Amino acid sequence: MGEVFWTALKLGLTSFGGPIAHLGYFERTYVRRLEWLTSARYAQLVALCQSLPGPTSSQVGFLVGLHRAGWQGGIAAWVGFTLPSALLMYALAMLAAALASPAYQGWVQPILHGLVLTAVAIVAQAVWSMAQSLCPDWPRRLIAALSCSALLLFASPATQVIVMLFGAAGGAYRARPAKAAAVEVGTSHRARPRTAAWALILYGLLLVAFFGLTLLVPRGPLALAAIFYRAGALVFGGGHVVLPLLRQELVPNGWISDGDFLSGYALAQGLPGPLFTVAAYLGAASAPEHQSAAWSLLAVLAIFLPGLLLAAGGVSLWSLLAKAPSASAALAGVNASVVGILAAALYDPVWLSGVHDLADAALAVAAFALLQRWRLPAPAIAGLCVGASLVRGVVSL
Repeated sequence: MGEVFWTALKLGLTSFGGPIAHLGYFERTYVRRLEWLTSARYAQLVALCQSLPGPTSSQVGFLVGLHRAGWQGGIAAWVGFTLPSALLMYALAMLAAALASPAYQGWVQPILHGLVLTAVAIVAQAVWSMAQSLCPDWPRRLIAALSCSALLLFASPATQVIVMLFGAAGGAYRARPAKAAAVEVGTSHRARPRTAAWALILYGLLLVAFFGLTLLVPRGPLALAAIFYRAGALVFGGGHVVLPLLRQELVPNGWISDGDFLSGYALAQGLPGPLFTVAAYLGAASAPEHQSAAWSLLAVLAIFLPGLLLAAGGVSLWSLLAKAPSASAALAGVNASVVGILAAALYDPVWLSGVHDLADAALAVAAFALLQRWRLPAPAIAGLCVGASLVRGVVSL
């Protein structure tokens, strides 16, 4: 458990760039460096979490910890990955007025831009590595290419589910039989069917209970928890999708001002770790005097809990699916579609949000080459990108 926590904590401190970038960092750390699980098993966890409501990267990290060290490992992985950005968001809520000054924006923006360019290189390397291991033949390369094209043309959480279903059907029909490792996720995780069933039941009971509490208790900590639990339980697509829903619930009903909400949204874009930890900022900003820490913690727990319960229940159901006679080829097709999903996300939003001109493109390509060809460690790549971005910022003044 300690090993899982420490590894996840380092990822929580360094994983910039949003959920798709996080999956790249995870692949680099858990699959290639530590070899805790195979590329096929990792792709299946990504496919499962992409099809569930909640924060995909946090759910994947939780399931990796669950696989490695049981329930304690799952909780340790979630706490380690979430804690740094949650604490930062809480601190920023306490310092929001000072951080809004132009002086702060002047030197922080180049640093954040350099970290985003680092994420571009990390995700590109993850896509390249997964494509080599999960798309070894033309049928699966075709599935990946079609999945990528579909998402670039019709980007939505529903399209992700559709392309994974397409990958399963195409894999079952055309892909070569996958190796035994492709179904290991169904035989080696630590979520027993009965425990997983209770996780799904608890998810549903809490959802119903919080809907009722909203009607009975319109204000106070329970009402706040209900808002964040519903957001985490029902929204597909991660933090960028859940934030508009939270704004609709919090701003018109007087929990927080629109200016404070938008400040929290902007600050969350530049932090490592899951974007859902913006709940720490929003909970603290909504709290009565001297209760900010408790409300911040409550908001974080409420928004993450439903996604983790769904992941724990879903991975057990996935294991039953993996035992079906044709599951090996079908899951190979799903793995190929996951490569396509990540390739599409590499372009939009990762590339589009980080690469603004030819100089950015050249730096991102150079960083990828240093990672892939010369095996330069990720912290060194981050230092290079941040340094180059700061130099460009100084020169442009």
